Amino acid sequence: FSSQQRSAVAQPDRLYFSRPSRGNEPVSKMPIIRNMDCTDPMRNLWRNADAVCFDVDSTVIMDEAIDEMAKFCGKGEAVAALTKEAMKGSMNFREALAMRLNIIKPSVSQIKSFLQNEPARLSPRIKELVEELHKRRIPVYLISGGFRVLIQPIAQELNIPIQNVYANRLKFYFNGEYAGFDEDEPTSRQGGKGDVIKMLKKTHRYNTVVLIGDGATDLEACPPADAFIGFGGNVVREEVRARAKWFVSDFKELIDAL
Repeated sequence: FSSQQRSAVAQPDRLYFSRPSRGNEPVSKMPIIRNMDCTDPMRNLWRNADAVCFDVDSTVIMDEAIDEMAKFCGKGEAVAALTKEAMKGSMNFREALAMRLNIIKPSVSQIKSFLQNEPARLSPRIKELVEELHKRRIPVYLISGGFRVLIQPIAQELNIPIQNVYANRLKFYFNGEYAGFDEDEPTSRQGGKGDVIKMLKKTHRYNTVVLIGDGATDLEACPPADAFIGFGGNVVREEVRARAKWFVSDFKELIDAL
């Protein structure tokens, strides 16, 4: 690219497309897994939450979006191996993010095509859970190490305000080629989810924030989250199952506990 191209970077945030109806998603047959010793105090925190934060990949949706995008771009195997290491917590998050993106190098046109042809699959009952929280006037946030451009359509489908989405921004040159990611976003660094939750508590004066997620980066965000609920409905990460005080494999358990 010319120096002018390299110095001028576009950062589109919103690439919205209509999402085709997928019908009823299959309900997971996985048995509900619980760590019962601390369930009752955890249930009290859950019922009295001032705000609920969700991870997105393998929690709100059934897949890891970066892996699915990598497959779509023909780079699936190499990226999936790095994602697995990142989710276990064995790699620095920002380093793993940069390595995966440098393999994929997604262009604007590839992202548009991916969103149109491979819409995210919502996890069973997540829509009902978010609806129940909204009925109780409990704010819902999406906090992800993934990408805003992929998550914003999911937020729209769940009626979550776009301003309640905290995720990474991709950068592109004016010709649409990949140019990097915004390293100023807290979600691009290790411990970034915790930093977002600290900010939310300070800004909105929330006393009790509950975080729900499947990975090590979610687990490490409690504290500052007041409670962490591990989710294994799509994939079970052994460290999370072992360390979470409440671990569920079906969102119905959380709906019933409200």
